[in-house]
Amino acid sequence: MSEQAFDLVVIGGGPGGYVAAIRAAQLGMKVSVVERAHLGGICLNWGCIPTKALLRSAEVFRLMQHADAFGLSAVSPAFALDKVVARSRAVAAQLQAGVKHLLKKNKVTVVEGHGKLAGKGQVAVEGGSTLSAKHVIIATGARAKVVPGLEPDGELVWTYKEAMTPKVFPKSLIVVGSGAIGIEFASFYQALGCQVTVIEMMDRVLPVEDEEISALARKAFEQQGMKILTSASVKGLKKGKDQVTVSVETGGGTSDITAERVLVAIGVSPNIENIGLEETGVALEKGRIKTDAMMRTNVTGIYAIGDVTAPPWLAHKASHEGVICVEAIAGLNPHPLHPRSIPGCTYAHPQVASVGLTEKMAREAGHEVKVGRFPAMGNGKAIALGETDGLVKTIFDAKSGELLGAHMIGPEVTEMIQGYCIARTLETTEAELMQTVFPHPTVSEMMHEAVLDAWGRAIHF
Repeated sequence: MSEQAFDLVVIGGGPGGYVAAIRAAQLGMKVSVVERAHLGGICLNWGCIPTKALLRSAEVFRLMQHADAFGLSAVSPAFALDKVVARSRAVAAQLQAGVKHLLKKNKVTVVEGHGKLAGKGQVAVEGGSTLSAKHVIIATGARAKVVPGLEPDGELVWTYKEAMTPKVFPKSLIVVGSGAIGIEFASFYQALGCQVTVIEMMDRVLPVEDEEISALARKAFEQQGMKILTSASVKGLKKGKDQVTVSVETGGGTSDITAERVLVAIGVSPNIENIGLEETGVALEKGRIKTDAMMRTNVTGIYAIGDVTAPPWLAHKASHEGVICVEAIAGLNPHPLHPRSIPGCTYAHPQVASVGLTEKMAREAGHEVKVGRFPAMGNGKAIALGETDGLVKTIFDAKSGELLGAHMIGPEVTEMIQGYCIARTLETTEAELMQTVFPHPTVSEMMHEAVLDAWGRAIHF
């Protein structure tokens, strides 16, 4: 048995863990990352990155099918599933190699294996090695949530992993859950010709989004041919030779839906098992590790970031928490992360992005609000792109001018939302946003017009 001493040990090399390790190394700490599977975590290897590669293939295929609208010709466009999947995996592999290079460049020691807390300042790694450190960050992430009756089997009932690397392309697919993961896969398969049915327990798709945006998203998805059932719950499923029949309960009763495959996308469960939490007394809250604003747990020297902590469960939140945690350890007094300033993005067609309060939340919180809207059909760049189904919606406090929330659906909104994120971080009011010069012609001009509209000053609609 070998023992190595470090200033910081990070358990988990995902987007939270590896970023925390690099920042700690920049601050002069001797750092080790313990990773049991793949550097980059689920996000890089099986989530954020490879799904965007798949969705890019779907976007190109969609454009090929509508080439005539642009004065072009693409005769009988088709796709090769194996090549689409191979490109996605290659993108993930390239970025994983990049993470390994960055850790090596910053002199971070990577230890392969399952790590767990083993007493004060101790991390035991399977295989016999023990790492000691004054500070330990838990960044073990999460996995697909499994509920009784909908257990994935890797063949007929999928998780995101099987949906990302299908052996054959299904002619029909049932997606259980309409959060970002479910909708992104639904959009990918629908674009390539699969008949997709989405089943959502809540009363609308993308239920965390503003109600107006959710309604527009549903309309767009249904126009593409997607079938959507809301306020619906799955009561059971029966597997056939090469198909699955799902029993669905709605307000109108129970009915059966049959498809070749079922994708279960109903959330994630934290990886908190067998990492030594019980032995060290780390406190949980609602099944996740409880932390303060600096990511400290109730046990001195133990911290937690990312999907093992409170929502939202997003890669960029985990990365930011990693930096905050390490800078607090170093005594730099970092600014706490405000959950309502974390953007959320769904990379479907159309894209959806948001930050801050929805209109309903703002009103329920007691704000007197001013709401601005601007549709894509009034934007020159969106018209040139042939993407006129979209909306930018802004919500301000009527008295202070504070930007309470921004909600967007349409072309490239996942790239544009950061403008409103910066505005919230700088505590910008409507005045500064109105005085900002937006480049023309860009889709981002919709953001400016939506601010102007909140005060009755929109120019182009």
